[in-house]
Amino acid sequence: MPGPLIETEETLIIETPERVPLAFALASIGNRFLAVIIDHFIQYLSLILIAWFFTYISGIAAPTDRSAGEVLSEMPKWTIAIMILILFLVFSGYFILFEWLWDGQTPGKRLLKLRVIREDGRPITLWEAIARNLLRVFDAAPGFFLPIYSVGLIVIFLSNRDQRVGDLFAGTVVIRERTDEAPTFAETFSNPVSDAAFHRVQKKIEVNADISSITESEIEVVESFLRRRWDLTDRQRLWMAWRIALPLMYKIKPNYDVENFTYEGFLEEMLHRFHARQRFLN
Repeated sequence: MPGPLIETEETLIIETPERVPLAFALASIGNRFLAVIIDHFIQYLSLILIAWFFTYISGIAAPTDRSAGEVLSEMPKWTIAIMILILFLVFSGYFILFEWLWDGQTPGKRLLKLRVIREDGRPITLWEAIARNLLRVFDAAPGFFLPIYSVGLIVIFLSNRDQRVGDLFAGTVVIRERTDEAPTFAETFSNPVSDAAFHRVQKKIEVNADISSITESEIEVVESFLRRRWDLTDRQRLWMAWRIALPLMYKIKPNYDVENFTYEGFLEEMLHRFHARQRFLN
């Protein structure tokens, strides 16, 4: 298994399965606060638009001098029930669904280049997305419908890894994606070289996953990286392997042996399986 976490004030250093430290920049409180403001704006705007839509299809005029209770009393009961259900799902599931489906990001986090990952550097699962966001109610205290995040800010200040209550419970951290840690994809894969992509250099790992959803464009990125990896330093190679493997792991949700897992070995296995599957289908 990966070794223990090594922490500095603003950087989380994780020892990868290859026994090489990989540095992650922890997201600042300012960036996290801006991201959550953007997300709450989108969330509450969606709630308002949904409520207006159901009022509109009910054929009820809603002038500003009428209370919400008066408008609701004129709406059909089935419309109110559906509206409340959808409003509840948007209110409670906004952060959960986005972080699960968008690889640990919400619209606010994506705009500010933040991402939620597990403490060991691996992608979060649906469980972590649910756990960290159901406890958002404690972080948002003393507010609820209008979150203040007083508790969350205090806990972040006290945490060595800038974790709020939900992060501590779910075992997650919020990182800022660095653009200077590794070369860009274009820089890495620009020059033609001899094909060494299919040469395994990592120990073969057992991965249980359905790879049918992996596209040719995604496997081309994997193949290009494996072909050019020796042009990179060890640090760049490991960082690039993590960056490429992460979205694939989010997508196919693999089961694997943690003891023998490496990101580079995972990419080698995906490449071989993809081409074996293509030969079978053809």
